[in-house]
Amino acid sequence: MFSTLLSEVSIRTIAVFLVVFLTLLFFFKRRKNLPPSPSGSWPVVGHLLSLGRAPHLKLTEWRKRYGDVYTVRMGMEDVVVLNGCRAIKEALVDYKDAFSSRPSVYVLNLISGFGKNIGVSKFNQAYKEKRKFAYSALRNLGIKMGPGSMEESIREEGRQLCLKLSEQGDARPRDITDNLTVSVANIICSMVFGKRYDYDDVTFVELTKSINKLVAQLGSSQLMAVFPFLRFIPGVNSSNRVLVECLNEVQAYLRHEITKHRENLDNENPRDFIDLLLTELQTQEKTDCLTEENIMFIIQDLFTAGVGTTVTTLRWGLLYMVLCPEEQQKVQAELDSILGTDHDVPTLAHRSQLPYTEATIMEILRIRSIVPLTPHAPNEDTTFRGYDIPSGTQVLPILWSAHMDPEFWPDPEKFNPCRFLDADGKVVTRPESFMPFSTGRRACLGKQLAKMELFLLFSSLLKHFTFKLPEGAAAPSTDGCLGLTLAPPIVNMCIIQR
Repeated sequence: MFSTLLSEVSIRTIAVFLVVFLTLLFFFKRRKNLPPSPSGSWPVVGHLLSLGRAPHLKLTEWRKRYGDVYTVRMGMEDVVVLNGCRAIKEALVDYKDAFSSRPSVYVLNLISGFGKNIGVSKFNQAYKEKRKFAYSALRNLGIKMGPGSMEESIREEGRQLCLKLSEQGDARPRDITDNLTVSVANIICSMVFGKRYDYDDVTFVELTKSINKLVAQLGSSQLMAVFPFLRFIPGVNSSNRVLVECLNEVQAYLRHEITKHRENLDNENPRDFIDLLLTELQTQEKTDCLTEENIMFIIQDLFTAGVGTTVTTLRWGLLYMVLCPEEQQKVQAELDSILGTDHDVPTLAHRSQLPYTEATIMEILRIRSIVPLTPHAPNEDTTFRGYDIPSGTQVLPILWSAHMDPEFWPDPEKFNPCRFLDADGKVVTRPESFMPFSTGRRACLGKQLAKMELFLLFSSLLKHFTFKLPEGAAAPSTDGCLGLTLAPPIVNMCIIQR
């Protein structure tokens, strides 16, 4: 009894001490000459209560009052916010030497192995070498246009996806998320492991479950990212424990695959991404920039970032197709006019002949930025637009604000693929305020793969099926739920074979 009471008193004492300590930090750790800050910042939590569950919306809204560059308080840290394409490009492109690093955030550090991956590691020589190795390997594997590309692997998954949907029939409405996840994960498996899996393969099913669980857990760990000390407090640290367990599951599988590849590696005939990096590891001069542990974390990047983002984009695309059936019909009419009655899936060679389909995919990427907030940090103390931004400060470009800016996109909430077509009906390839894969030195490494996947899978689905809401069903919300990505709601739709 006494020990229980003592334990409760100790916990309360620690909690009070933390509140007092953090409050003092709030008042004494403010940095000078940062951009202006909205009112309503509270001790300890800062602006978190104002940001709510849709911070991308609030941060974009505050732009009207505080300008393109301002500061918010997230927990005990100052975060510099960049709104609109001009401020974002100025920082990430014009000032790329300054703003190419990542902030020190516990959750990001954890998933990166504290700097062993590419996506969220610091900008330094090790990062440059790892990105160079990975980019070279992706190019060798065909993440490019033309002969020898990954196109056939993606088309095969498009065929398998359409076959699976056909086998399931169109008798009842259903959610397509799991089918999309299997297809996209298999594309990554073909590239990384040199093989695809059957849909019911036990190993493959367990791997996709582990990856989905990891991505979901990352999305629900936002509070711990702001208050990392929570991982030490019993009763509230379960999120951290589950996250670590998910990471261990995925990493155990990846290490096993790397070991198998090392045992029968042929340096002269690399079969896949793992072989290419293991070969590089053996032939490079002595360096700490690329180790076998780095390889594991780089592969983890490909799965955690490459699967969820592409699947989420396809889900948004199909949601807008059921909400805008006239746009779906235009895409299908264009596909039919070029492909005719051919029951095979499209090729990349058809892309130039399908401008409306391409413009529709671009509009999907614009209207719902699936990664609306992308954290950066200056490598050193930097002066930007007259403000002093200390090294390591989190800088948050709001890609959502660039894609929903009425100056560039009139009536931005309206789904309108014609925004991306010129007067001759050709695709506008580089719109000024369009950056779905970010920009600058930290732009998405898998951009070309993602664009290939989206075109081939989206056009394959619309060539073979029509997507509709069930009769009398209410229109689903397009607000989305922000976790690791901005995800649409689960939608049971009718999938009718054409």
